[in-house]
Amino acid sequence: MRQWNDAIEAIDADLTGPVDVADLARVAMTSEYHFRRMFATLAGMPVSEYVRRRRLTAATAELLGGAGVLETAVRYGYGSAEAFTRAFRQLHGLTPTQARRPGAVLRSQPKLRFHLRVEGSTEMRHRIVEKEAFRIVGFTERVPLVHEGPNAAIEEFTRSLDPARMAELKELSGQESGGDDPFAVEPTSVEPTGVVSATVSIDADRADGSMLDYWLGVVTTAEAPDGFAQLDVPAGTWVVFDTEGPFPEVLQRMWADAATEWFPANPYRWSPGPEILRSRPADDDWSRGSGQLWLPVERE
Repeated sequence: MRQWNDAIEAIDADLTGPVDVADLARVAMTSEYHFRRMFATLAGMPVSEYVRRRRLTAATAELLGGAGVLETAVRYGYGSAEAFTRAFRQLHGLTPTQARRPGAVLRSQPKLRFHLRVEGSTEMRHRIVEKEAFRIVGFTERVPLVHEGPNAAIEEFTRSLDPARMAELKELSGQESGGDDPFAVEPTSVEPTGVVSATVSIDADRADGSMLDYWLGVVTTAEAPDGFAQLDVPAGTWVVFDTEGPFPEVLQRMWADAATEWFPANPYRWSPGPEILRSRPADDDWSRGSGQLWLPVERE
């Protein structure tokens, strides 16, 4: 993780100047897309939010040292004292004037340090798959990204689906287009099988509340029947993680384990595309089950 920590040092080298994320990605020796996505997954916040908090932390120290609000605002790139005060209040819950009072409780953003975890919290098996073009066929909704707790928009969307249509959807799982006959389909081992969820068009920064396309569907190469939406996915390379354990914790850990354990140790980077999750509770114990996560990748 040395290159990633070098990128953190580059941010701190000049908190008053502009930050070019493409330059940070070059320091980390990866693509800008992969850097943004990995940073947000590892740090729990977008790189832009981290930079904002680090700047405000440094600015707060100067204010407490006697610097003026306008002087500090200009120094840290804010267009006016009012804009700086709004950002300051968002971080601290106080105005700069209130922050100077004895006993004021303030917040700060420590400098991040990335470390490679040697031991994982759960067993995580993986394989690399070269996959031909396929389709996700099913139902889709535009929803906000929620990092912690239930996603009310996804829950409402799922409840709104007609059970009869969901039964039809399950019948489409693993189907393959039938050669020259566009209407002929036959069951195959198109992976992943069964009903899956997929997230598409996620902002690389993964900011909480940013919008994404959520899919509930099946993977197939057949055309979508009437009444179903269709997402065409080009051929590419995928890393597939298989895990099992207590629900839902084992599923929630999959992305974090991929980011902290697998990507730093393997010559691949996250690439744009749908992230597909298949989960299956145990037959006799709904508190446990198995999960399979498909992430699009490319070689470094």
